[in-house]
Amino acid sequence: MDTKEAYYRALFQAVTTINSTVDTHELLTAIAASTAQALGAKGCSLMLLSPDRRELYHTAAYGLSGWYVRKGPLSVDLSMVDALMGRPMTVWDAGTDPRVQYREQAVREGITSILSVPLFLRGEVIGVVRVYTLEPREFRSEDIEFVEAIANLGAIAMENAQRYQEVKGKYAEARQDLLDLYARWHEERSPEVLVGGEVG
Repeated sequence: MDTKEAYYRALFQAVTTINSTVDTHELLTAIAASTAQALGAKGCSLMLLSPDRRELYHTAAYGLSGWYVRKGPLSVDLSMVDALMGRPMTVWDAGTDPRVQYREQAVREGITSILSVPLFLRGEVIGVVRVYTLEPREFRSEDIEFVEAIANLGAIAMENAQRYQEVKGKYAEARQDLLDLYARWHEERSPEVLVGGEVG
């Protein structure tokens, strides 16, 4: 399978997943898996900014060990300035590049090259998509464009899932209000109350 076909299949799979579930973690994990597989990479993660925009946390990952994902948050100032300014960032050797915050852990995990692409939602950077390779890699423009497309799909998926949960919550609240209203009305219309009203 050539690169373009692999990217097309991955995008198709991502869209199919987005249309089939509203579980945010499931969506993002599937997107991470599709991205890594299409690029022939070791792994991929989607990382979201903390509310104060100072740190990034792994939200979903594929191909990475649990201890690596849990190693700690990434400081924006130390390693992600380019990506959070809206520009892709590439690392040739994660073990020696000073922009990589956890160099020793990256080497232990077997990570060599890294591609970081900003995750935009309505024009604002909310996180990054990171691709990790076992071998040194020069990421081509089509690689970067593919990951940018995946990142856009991920942002749309998150927004849709969040809206669904909000609507679902409002629906459940409205339904409970109607049930409570009906219960009160039924109680007020019960024979005992009506008889009591006539007598009293």
